[in-house]
Formats: sequence, structure tokens, C-alpha cells
Amino acid sequence: MIQRNLYLNRLIDRMNNGSVKIITGIRRCGKSVLLFDIFGDYLLKSGVDESHVIKFAFDSEEDLGLIGEDLIALAENKKKVDPYKFSAYIKSKIKDGDNYYLLLDEVQLLGAFEAVLNGFLHKKNLDVYVTGSNSKFLSSDIITEFRGRGDEVRVYPLSFSEFYSARGGDKYEAWDEYHIFGGMPALFERKSDEMKSEYLKSLISTVYLTDIVDRNKVVYKDELESMVDFLCSAIGSLTNPKKISDTLKSIKGKSISDITAKNYLSYLTDAFLFSESKRFDVKGKKYFETPLKYYIADIGLRNAKLNFRQTEENHIMENVIFNELRIRGYSVDVGIVETKETTDNGKRKTKQLEIDFVANKGNKKYYIQSAYEMSAEEKLRQEKRSLIKVNDSFKKIVVIKDNIRPQTDENGIVTIGLINFLLDENSLDL
Repeated sequence: MIQRNLYLNRLIDRMNNGSVKIITGIRRCGKSVLLFDIFGDYLLKSGVDESHVIKFAFDSEEDLGLIGEDLIALAENKKKVDPYKFSAYIKSKIKDGDNYYLLLDEVQLLGAFEAVLNGFLHKKNLDVYVTGSNSKFLSSDIITEFRGRGDEVRVYPLSFSEFYSARGGDKYEAWDEYHIFGGMPALFERKSDEMKSEYLKSLISTVYLTDIVDRNKVVYKDELESMVDFLCSAIGSLTNPKKISDTLKSIKGKSISDITAKNYLSYLTDAFLFSESKRFDVKGKKYFETPLKYYIADIGLRNAKLNFRQTEENHIMENVIFNELRIRGYSVDVGIVETKETTDNGKRKTKQLEIDFVANKGNKKYYIQSAYEMSAEEKLRQEKRSLIKVNDSFKKIVVIKDNIRPQTDENGIVTIGLINFLLDENSLDL
């Protein structure tokens, strides 16, 4: 079993806090294994009696039989599980005043599940954890269903560190595999590159995009597909709805309005398939609403959508670093630093310099540049220039593909190799 200690600890930190713990994330990223196997095993090993850990999967024929429901009949009749039968079953399992832990998988298959779960919150000795994988549950608005009593734990596909802990071997060979196929856990069950490729292509087209189409009643699926192709191809590039609309018209001959493009972007981010990163004026302390950058949840899905034709490591590396920062719990913006420069004719001109990532968590802040290679001194100066112009005390880091240990220059800027950055959970503070 692949250990997901980061998420396990987040669940442990939230135990008995009076809220429904809602495990979200794209489908097939390991939510069910985290809940039933990893967290369930932790509860038993920590001394919780087995009878006080109640597991129920709403897509399990065996579990449904416990409450007199039939999986096939429910599917054929397009019905949901009877909430009264389920509530009665749970009440029958609670026999004393000690703490009980209710772990529910595919909870969206339960009728009136929001009302049922809100009702469970009134039971002081019942701690509730849920996950689900339909298009509604994948949406970022699920927390509102629990009226402020939901506590979200966002799960991502495997980070490189998690991937390497399961794969082992040479870490640079592991990176060569990871930057092509990404970190969907089920890839470990597929031995050949062909099997991995077909699995990822199926996920992106027949699972994720189908969910988005069904949830949002998208009429023109081809246009949505083309837009996803554009975002995958333009990872790390600034864009906005108008640019997307113009590009699809000129290159692919797809007619899509600015408004439709904006709506499609919201569908993709609501479903956690893509995340947006706004531009932040570091000195002016303000956000620019447009253009933005978009990064995909898993780089293997990105490569599969482009049929593995565009696997340039510089863009992939930037996306992986963005995801790593989000996995570690940081909010991530694109930094903008305005500076005055004298042109050749002696005039003063304002120029905007970009910092790839401004990562924030609580009172912590880091400025981070992603640079594929730094072999030339001029390239090194260009990457560090925007960091030098920031002029504050927060840490500044350049992540490069080369295998180097952390090095600090005379300006206090740290340069670190990508593999070291990804494998060391404390790499931001080295």
C-alpha cells in the first residue's frame, strides 16, 4: 500500500472536531484507500475498538445487503440508497457513549445525504468522514452543503515523493517516469508504458471530462475538449477567456465566445482538474484579475491529453512544482515586480518582472523561480533578477533541474536541485 502520511496526519489533526471531514479531489487519486485502509488502520492501531469503526461503501453489494438494499436493483432503477434504512443501521451500531468513527465512501449514492450527515453532527460521540467521486462531490462547492460544518481535506494524485517511496530505485530514473506518466496511484498496477498511456487517456476523456459535461450540461463537448488541449499545451503561460477564444478560432476553427470560455474555465477548476494562479503585485500588494496561469492536477493526465506529443521538461517541471506547493498546503500566486529602467535613449520605463510562484501559508512566504537549466551565467542572472528586486526578508529560491545541493549566494537566494526540492519535505527551509 502506498503510504499517504501527509493526508493521514491531516485527518488525525481533525479528529473529533465536530465537523464532517470531507475528502475531496479528482477521481482515482486515492481518496477511498486513504479513508478505509490508511485512516481505518490508524484508528485500530491507536486503540479504537473495531466495533467503534463503522465503514460503509455505498457502491458495495455486501455493505448494501446489510441494510436490505440491492446494488443491481438500485442501478437498474436509477435510485439512491434509502436514507431511512441507512440511518436506522447506523443507530443500531452505536451501543454506548464512547466515540465512534463513521467512514463513508461514495456517499453521494445515499439519498438526501446532506441532511443525513448534518443530522449525524448532533451525535456528540460520532465522528464522521466521507468521500465521494461523482461530478457533484468533485465540485468545490460541496462544502456549502454542510452549512459551515464541513472540514475539507483535499487529496491530490501522488506527489513525486510519494511516487518514489512506492517505486524505489534510482531517483533520476523515477523522475523520468514520473514527468511522463504522473502520479495516479493505479499506474502501479499497469506494467507497460502502453497500458499506462491508455489508462491515462481513458481517465481524462471518459471520466473527468464526461463528469464535467454531465454536471454542467455542456452542449458542445468538442469545444470543451479543444479548450482543455489549449490549457494543457499552454501550461505556465498567462491566458484569459479572450485569448482562449481567439486561439481556438484561429488555430482549431472552433467558435467559442469569451463568456463560454470563462464558464468552461470555472467548470474545470470547480472539478479540481485545473487550478488557477493569479498575478500578485509584490510591492503594490494587489491582485490583477487577468490574465492568469492554469496548472493541471496531474502531469500524466496533461501528457495523455496531448497524446504524449509535448513533454518538454521545463513546462512539466513548473507544473510539478506548483502542485507540490499546493500539496504542502500553500496558496500559490504569480509574482509581479515593477521596476524602473533607463532605455537606450535615456528615458525611464516601467517594466514588470515575473516570479513564477509566491507561496503563502499563515505567516510564511516564499518566492520561487522554476528554471530548467542554469548553465549560462546570463541565464542565472535573469532568473534571479526579479527575486533581487523584491527587497523584503522572505526567502527566495531558484529550483533547477540539475542535481545540486542547496547553495546560497551573496543576495541570500537559495538554488536547489529539483529532485532534492521534491523529496525533502523541509526543502523550503533549507
